[in-house]
Amino acid sequence: MPMTRRRVLLTAIAAGAAGAIQPGAAQADSTDGAAAGIPETLASFSGPDRLIGTPDFPIGHVGISWTGARLGGSVRFRHPRTGWSPWQPLKPGDPSGSGRRTALLPAGGATAYQVVPPPATNDIETVAINTTDGPIVAQPAASEQVKGFRFVSRTGWGADESLRFAPDGSEIFPQAYFGVQTLTVHHTVTANVDPDPAATVRAIYFFHAVSEDFGDIGYHLLIDQQGTVYEGRYSGPDPIPVFHGRVGDAPRMCNAAHVGGFNAGNVGVSLLGDFTTTQPTPAARTSLVRVLAALAGSTGVDPLGQVNYVNPISGATRTVPAIAGHRNWSATACPGDTFYPRLPGVREDVKRLLEATD
Repeated sequence: MPMTRRRVLLTAIAAGAAGAIQPGAAQADSTDGAAAGIPETLASFSGPDRLIGTPDFPIGHVGISWTGARLGGSVRFRHPRTGWSPWQPLKPGDPSGSGRRTALLPAGGATAYQVVPPPATNDIETVAINTTDGPIVAQPAASEQVKGFRFVSRTGWGADESLRFAPDGSEIFPQAYFGVQTLTVHHTVTANVDPDPAATVRAIYFFHAVSEDFGDIGYHLLIDQQGTVYEGRYSGPDPIPVFHGRVGDAPRMCNAAHVGGFNAGNVGVSLLGDFTTTQPTPAARTSLVRVLAALAGSTGVDPLGQVNYVNPISGATRTVPAIAGHRNWSATACPGDTFYPRLPGVREDVKRLLEATD
Protein backbone atom coordinates (compact mmCIF):
# COMPACT_ATOMS: atom_id res chain seq x y z
CA MET A 1 0.00 0.00 0.00
CA PRO A 2 1.44 3.45 -0.95
CA MET A 3 2.89 5.50 1.91
CA THR A 4 0.78 8.65 1.84
CA ARG A 5 1.71 11.72 3.92
CA ARG A 6 -0.87 10.53 6.44
CA ARG A 7 0.74 7.13 6.83
CA VAL A 8 4.25 8.52 7.03
CA LEU A 9 3.24 10.83 9.87
CA LEU A 10 1.34 8.13 11.70
CA THR A 11 4.27 5.73 11.42
CA ALA A 12 6.72 8.32 12.68
CA ILE A 13 4.53 9.37 15.60
CA ALA A 14 3.71 5.82 16.62
CA ALA A 15 7.42 4.99 16.55
CA GLY A 16 7.95 7.66 19.20
CA ALA A 17 5.79 5.73 21.65
CA ALA A 18 8.80 3.81 22.90
CA GLY A 19 9.84 6.82 24.93
CA ALA A 20 6.39 7.58 26.27
CA ILE A 21 5.93 8.67 29.85
CA GLN A 22 3.89 6.35 32.00
CA PRO A 23 0.32 7.04 33.12
CA GLY A 24 0.37 9.05 36.32
CA ALA A 25 3.34 11.17 35.26
CA ALA A 26 2.92 14.93 35.00
CA GLN A 27 0.12 15.83 32.61
CA ALA A 28 -1.11 19.15 31.23
CA ASP A 29 -3.93 20.73 33.21
CA SER A 30 -7.06 20.94 31.06
CA THR A 31 -7.94 24.47 32.05
CA ASP A 32 -4.82 26.44 32.85
CA GLY A 33 -1.93 24.36 31.58
CA ALA A 34 -0.17 24.54 34.93
CA ALA A 35 1.51 21.11 34.83
CA ALA A 36 5.12 20.42 33.94
CA GLY A 37 4.58 19.64 30.25
CA ILE A 38 2.20 18.68 27.47
CA PRO A 39 2.30 15.24 25.89
CA GLU A 40 2.72 14.61 22.21
CA THR A 41 0.00 12.90 20.20
CA LEU A 42 0.45 9.21 19.46
CA ALA A 43 -1.56 7.42 16.80
CA SER A 44 -1.72 4.27 14.71
CA PHE A 45 -4.04 2.85 12.11
CA SER A 46 -5.72 -0.48 12.88
CA GLY A 47 -5.16 -3.79 11.16
CA PRO A 48 -5.63 -4.67 7.49
CA ASP A 49 -9.41 -4.20 7.39
CA ARG A 50 -9.21 -1.22 9.78
CA LEU A 51 -12.37 -2.37 11.57
CA ILE A 52 -10.63 -3.71 14.65
CA GLY A 53 -7.62 -2.07 16.23
CA THR A 54 -5.22 -3.12 18.98
CA PRO A 55 -2.54 -0.41 19.16
CA ASP A 56 0.35 -0.67 21.60
CA PHE A 57 -0.79 2.31 23.68
CA PRO A 58 -3.95 3.16 25.66
CA ILE A 59 -6.57 4.62 23.32
CA GLY A 60 -7.87 8.07 24.23
CA HIS A 61 -10.03 8.56 21.14
CA VAL A 62 -10.87 6.70 17.95
CA GLY A 63 -11.40 8.66 14.76
CA ILE A 64 -13.52 7.09 12.02
CA SER A 65 -14.28 8.39 8.53
CA TRP A 66 -16.30 6.74 5.79
CA THR A 67 -18.39 7.19 2.67
CA GLY A 68 -21.94 5.85 2.91
CA ALA A 69 -24.99 5.99 5.14
CA ARG A 70 -24.94 8.48 7.99
CA LEU A 71 -26.41 6.16 10.64
CA GLY A 72 -26.57 2.44 11.32
CA GLY A 73 -23.02 1.73 12.41
CA SER A 74 -21.77 0.83 15.88
CA VAL A 75 -18.55 0.70 17.86
CA ARG A 76 -17.29 -0.92 21.06
CA PHE A 77 -14.14 -0.76 23.17
CA ARG A 78 -12.16 -3.30 25.19
CA HIS A 79 -10.90 -2.18 28.59
CA PRO A 80 -8.28 -3.98 30.70
CA ARG A 81 -10.54 -4.73 33.68
CA THR A 82 -14.03 -4.94 32.24
CA GLY A 83 -13.50 -6.43 28.79
CA TRP A 84 -15.60 -5.40 25.81
CA SER A 85 -18.12 -2.62 26.35
CA PRO A 86 -21.66 -2.82 24.98
CA TRP A 87 -22.04 -1.72 21.37
CA GLN A 88 -22.85 1.99 21.01
CA PRO A 89 -24.25 3.79 17.95
CA LEU A 90 -21.73 5.35 15.61
CA LYS A 91 -22.87 8.98 15.41
CA PRO A 92 -21.08 11.20 12.90
CA GLY A 93 -19.97 14.67 13.83
CA ASP A 94 -19.23 17.43 11.36
CA PRO A 95 -18.71 16.09 7.83
CA SER A 96 -15.28 16.70 6.38
CA GLY A 97 -14.66 19.06 3.51
CA SER A 98 -14.56 16.05 1.18
CA GLY A 99 -18.12 15.09 2.14
CA ARG A 100 -17.03 11.99 4.04
CA ARG A 101 -18.77 11.11 7.32
CA THR A 102 -16.56 11.48 10.38
CA ALA A 103 -16.76 10.56 14.06
CA LEU A 104 -14.33 11.08 16.93
CA LEU A 105 -15.20 8.93 19.93
CA PRO A 106 -13.71 8.98 23.45
CA ALA A 107 -12.26 5.57 24.30
CA GLY A 108 -11.21 6.09 27.93
CA GLY A 109 -7.89 4.25 27.78
CA ALA A 110 -9.22 1.19 25.95
CA THR A 111 -6.80 -1.44 24.67
CA ALA A 112 -8.79 -2.24 21.51
CA TYR A 113 -11.78 -1.13 19.48
CA GLN A 114 -14.11 -2.72 16.94
CA VAL A 115 -16.30 -0.99 14.36
CA VAL A 116 -19.38 -2.21 12.48
CA PRO A 117 -19.79 0.20 9.55
CA PRO A 118 -23.13 1.72 8.54
CA PRO A 119 -24.91 0.03 5.61
CA ALA A 120 -23.42 0.37 2.14
CA THR A 121 -20.24 1.89 3.55
CA ASN A 122 -17.19 2.35 1.36
CA ASP A 123 -13.63 3.35 2.08
CA ILE A 124 -13.80 3.32 5.88
CA GLU A 125 -10.73 4.46 7.81
CA THR A 126 -10.05 4.33 11.53
CA VAL A 127 -7.30 5.82 13.68
CA ALA A 128 -6.53 5.33 17.36
CA ILE A 129 -5.28 8.46 19.10
CA ASN A 130 -3.56 8.97 22.45
CA THR A 131 -2.92 12.57 23.50
CA THR A 132 -2.03 12.01 27.17
CA ASP A 133 0.83 9.49 27.39
CA GLY A 134 3.35 10.71 24.84
CA PRO A 135 6.76 12.32 25.28
CA ILE A 136 6.80 15.89 26.57
CA VAL A 137 7.18 18.30 23.64
CA ALA A 138 6.05 21.72 24.91
CA GLN A 139 5.87 23.75 28.05
CA PRO A 140 2.27 24.85 28.74
CA ALA A 141 1.29 28.47 29.04
CA ALA A 142 -1.05 29.67 31.74
CA SER A 143 -4.57 30.55 30.69
CA GLU A 144 -5.54 34.18 30.32
CA GLN A 145 -8.71 35.98 31.32
CA VAL A 146 -10.13 37.56 28.16
CA LYS A 147 -13.46 39.43 28.04
CA GLY A 148 -14.89 37.42 30.93
CA PHE A 149 -13.73 33.92 29.99
CA ARG A 150 -10.62 31.81 30.39
CA PHE A 151 -8.56 31.50 27.21
CA VAL A 152 -5.96 28.83 26.37
CA SER A 153 -3.63 29.37 23.43
CA ARG A 154 -2.38 26.65 21.08
CA THR A 155 0.82 26.50 23.14
CA GLY A 156 -1.28 26.17 26.29
CA TRP A 157 -3.21 23.09 25.10
CA GLY A 158 -0.15 21.52 23.51
CA ALA A 159 -0.55 21.91 19.75
CA ASP A 160 2.23 20.04 17.94
CA GLU A 161 2.86 22.63 15.24
CA SER A 162 4.84 20.15 13.13
CA LEU A 163 1.54 18.52 12.14
CA ARG A 164 0.78 21.58 10.00
CA PHE A 165 3.75 20.90 7.73
CA ALA A 166 4.46 18.36 4.98
CA PRO A 167 7.70 16.33 4.99
CA ASP A 168 9.26 18.85 2.59
CA GLY A 169 8.67 21.65 5.12
CA SER A 170 5.83 23.34 3.25
CA GLU A 171 2.72 24.40 5.15
CA ILE A 172 -0.20 22.12 4.26
CA PHE A 173 -2.95 24.70 4.86
CA PRO A 174 -1.34 28.14 4.44
CA GLN A 175 -3.10 31.08 6.05
CA ALA A 176 -5.40 33.19 3.90
CA TYR A 177 -7.35 36.14 5.28
CA PHE A 178 -10.83 37.51 4.54
CA GLY A 179 -13.37 39.92 5.94
CA VAL A 180 -15.89 38.32 8.31
CA GLN A 181 -19.42 37.82 6.96
CA THR A 182 -20.89 35.33 9.42
CA LEU A 183 -20.29 33.23 12.57
CA THR A 184 -21.12 29.51 12.79
CA VAL A 185 -21.74 27.38 15.91
CA HIS A 186 -20.80 23.68 16.04
CA HIS A 187 -20.57 20.82 18.53
CA THR A 188 -17.77 18.25 18.43
CA VAL A 189 -19.87 15.13 19.32
CA THR A 190 -17.31 14.13 21.95
CA ALA A 191 -17.77 13.44 25.68
CA ASN A 192 -20.06 15.80 27.62
CA VAL A 193 -18.41 15.05 30.96
CA ASP A 194 -14.80 15.38 29.86
CA PRO A 195 -12.04 14.89 32.45
CA ASP A 196 -9.38 16.38 30.15
CA PRO A 197 -10.75 18.80 27.53
CA ALA A 198 -7.25 19.85 26.43
CA ALA A 199 -6.50 16.23 25.49
CA THR A 200 -9.73 16.19 23.50
CA VAL A 201 -8.71 19.36 21.68
CA ARG A 202 -5.38 17.70 20.84
CA ALA A 203 -7.24 14.64 19.56
CA ILE A 204 -9.51 16.79 17.37
CA TYR A 205 -6.43 18.60 16.07
CA PHE A 206 -4.70 15.34 15.14
CA PHE A 207 -7.84 13.90 13.56
CA HIS A 208 -8.48 17.03 11.48
CA ALA A 209 -4.86 17.84 10.60
CA VAL A 210 -3.55 14.36 9.85
CA SER A 211 -6.34 11.80 9.55
CA GLU A 212 -8.59 14.11 7.51
CA ASP A 213 -5.66 15.89 5.82
CA PHE A 214 -6.94 19.38 6.65
CA GLY A 215 -3.47 20.47 7.74
CA ASP A 216 -4.82 22.04 10.97
CA ILE A 217 -7.75 21.93 13.34
CA GLY A 218 -10.90 22.99 11.50
CA TYR A 219 -12.47 25.30 14.12
CA HIS A 220 -11.29 28.78 15.04
CA LEU A 221 -12.26 28.45 18.72
CA LEU A 222 -13.50 25.66 21.00
CA ILE A 223 -15.31 25.89 24.36
CA ASP A 224 -15.33 23.21 27.07
CA GLN A 225 -17.95 22.39 29.74
CA GLN A 226 -16.27 24.74 32.24
CA GLY A 227 -16.50 27.64 29.77
CA THR A 228 -12.78 27.67 28.96
CA VAL A 229 -12.06 28.84 25.42
CA TYR A 230 -9.30 27.18 23.36
CA GLU A 231 -7.54 28.70 20.38
CA GLY A 232 -8.12 26.57 17.30
CA ARG A 233 -6.91 27.25 13.77
CA TYR A 234 -3.44 28.81 13.59
CA SER A 235 -4.02 32.38 12.39
CA GLY A 236 -0.53 33.83 12.15
CA PRO A 237 2.53 34.83 14.18
CA ASP A 238 0.79 37.44 16.35
CA PRO A 239 -0.82 36.42 19.68
CA ILE A 240 -4.36 37.29 18.51
CA PRO A 241 -6.51 34.21 17.74
CA VAL A 242 -8.80 33.99 14.68
CA PHE A 243 -7.60 37.26 13.09
CA HIS A 244 -4.56 38.76 11.38
CA GLY A 245 -4.55 42.18 9.71
CA ARG A 246 -7.52 44.42 8.92
CA VAL A 247 -9.88 45.47 6.15
CA GLY A 248 -10.56 49.13 6.92
CA ASP A 249 -11.62 49.16 10.58
CA ALA A 250 -12.51 45.45 10.72
CA PRO A 251 -10.07 42.58 11.41
CA ARG A 252 -9.57 39.86 8.80
CA MET A 253 -10.21 36.25 9.82
CA CYS A 254 -7.93 33.36 8.88
CA ASN A 255 -9.62 30.82 6.63
CA ALA A 256 -10.32 27.51 8.39
CA ALA A 257 -12.13 24.21 7.60
CA HIS A 258 -15.40 23.84 9.49
CA VAL A 259 -18.14 24.22 6.81
CA GLY A 260 -17.28 22.59 3.49
CA GLY A 261 -17.58 25.07 0.63
CA PHE A 262 -18.41 28.05 2.89
CA ASN A 263 -15.33 28.66 5.02
CA ALA A 264 -13.80 31.92 3.79
CA GLY A 265 -15.29 34.79 5.77
CA ASN A 266 -17.00 32.36 8.17
CA VAL A 267 -15.72 32.05 11.77
CA GLY A 268 -16.33 28.64 13.38
CA VAL A 269 -16.88 28.27 17.14
CA SER A 270 -17.41 24.74 18.48
CA LEU A 271 -18.70 23.53 21.83
CA LEU A 272 -16.94 20.43 23.12
CA GLY A 273 -19.58 17.75 23.64
CA ASP A 274 -22.64 16.15 22.08
CA PHE A 275 -25.86 18.17 22.28
CA THR A 276 -28.13 15.76 20.46
CA THR A 277 -30.15 15.03 23.60
CA THR A 278 -28.78 17.45 26.19
CA GLN A 279 -27.93 21.13 26.56
CA PRO A 280 -24.49 22.68 27.04
CA THR A 281 -23.59 23.57 30.61
CA PRO A 282 -24.50 27.11 31.73
CA ALA A 283 -20.77 27.92 31.84
CA ALA A 284 -20.27 26.76 28.25
CA ARG A 285 -23.30 28.69 27.03
CA THR A 286 -22.20 31.85 28.85
CA SER A 287 -18.75 31.67 27.24
CA LEU A 288 -20.32 31.00 23.85
CA VAL A 289 -22.41 34.19 24.16
CA ARG A 290 -19.37 36.21 25.25
CA VAL A 291 -17.21 34.82 22.45
CA LEU A 292 -19.86 35.48 19.81
CA ALA A 293 -20.39 39.00 21.19
CA ALA A 294 -16.63 39.69 21.02
CA LEU A 295 -16.50 38.40 17.44
CA ALA A 296 -19.64 40.24 16.34
CA GLY A 297 -18.64 43.46 18.06
CA SER A 298 -15.21 43.53 16.43
CA THR A 299 -16.42 42.64 12.93
CA GLY A 300 -19.75 44.46 12.65
CA VAL A 301 -21.84 41.28 12.37
CA ASP A 302 -25.46 41.86 13.41
CA PRO A 303 -26.35 39.02 15.81
CA LEU A 304 -30.04 39.10 14.78
CA GLY A 305 -29.43 39.68 11.08
CA GLN A 306 -29.53 37.56 7.93
CA VAL A 307 -26.48 37.40 5.66
CA ASN A 308 -26.31 36.91 1.91
CA TYR A 309 -23.00 35.10 2.15
CA VAL A 310 -20.68 35.04 -0.88
CA ASN A 311 -17.58 32.86 -0.78
CA PRO A 312 -14.75 35.17 -1.87
CA ILE A 313 -12.81 32.21 -3.27
CA SER A 314 -15.43 30.17 -5.15
CA GLY A 315 -18.35 32.59 -5.48
CA ALA A 316 -20.71 30.10 -3.78
CA THR A 317 -23.66 31.83 -2.10
CA ARG A 318 -26.02 31.05 0.77
CA THR A 319 -28.51 33.11 2.79
CA VAL A 320 -28.11 32.23 6.47
CA PRO A 321 -28.50 33.81 9.92
CA ALA A 322 -25.53 35.99 10.78
CA ILE A 323 -24.99 33.64 13.74
CA ALA A 324 -25.73 30.28 12.14
CA GLY A 325 -25.69 26.66 13.18
CA HIS A 326 -23.72 24.26 11.02
CA ARG A 327 -26.99 22.73 9.78
CA ASN A 328 -27.90 26.09 8.23
CA TRP A 329 -25.12 25.40 5.74
CA SER A 330 -25.30 21.67 5.03
CA ALA A 331 -27.07 18.40 5.81
CA THR A 332 -25.81 17.71 9.33
CA ALA A 333 -27.32 17.42 12.82
CA CYS A 334 -24.71 19.88 14.16
CA PRO A 335 -24.85 21.61 16.64
CA GLY A 336 -27.29 19.04 18.04
CA ASP A 337 -31.04 18.47 17.92
CA THR A 338 -31.47 19.73 21.49
CA PHE A 339 -29.22 22.77 21.28
CA TYR A 340 -29.94 24.01 17.75
CA PRO A 341 -33.49 25.23 18.62
CA ARG A 342 -31.91 27.36 21.38
CA LEU A 343 -29.76 29.39 18.97
CA PRO A 344 -32.38 32.18 18.67
CA GLY A 345 -31.99 32.74 22.42
CA VAL A 346 -28.20 32.76 22.05
CA ARG A 347 -28.50 35.43 19.35
CA GLU A 348 -30.74 37.53 21.58
CA ASP A 349 -28.28 37.25 24.47
CA VAL A 350 -25.39 38.26 22.19
CA LYS A 351 -27.36 41.32 21.08
CA ARG A 352 -28.16 42.28 24.68
CA LEU A 353 -24.53 41.89 25.72
CA LEU A 354 -23.37 44.11 22.87
CA GLU A 355 -25.93 46.78 23.76
CA ALA A 356 -24.89 46.66 27.41
CA THR A 357 -21.25 47.27 26.51
CA ASP A 358 -21.81 50.10 24.01
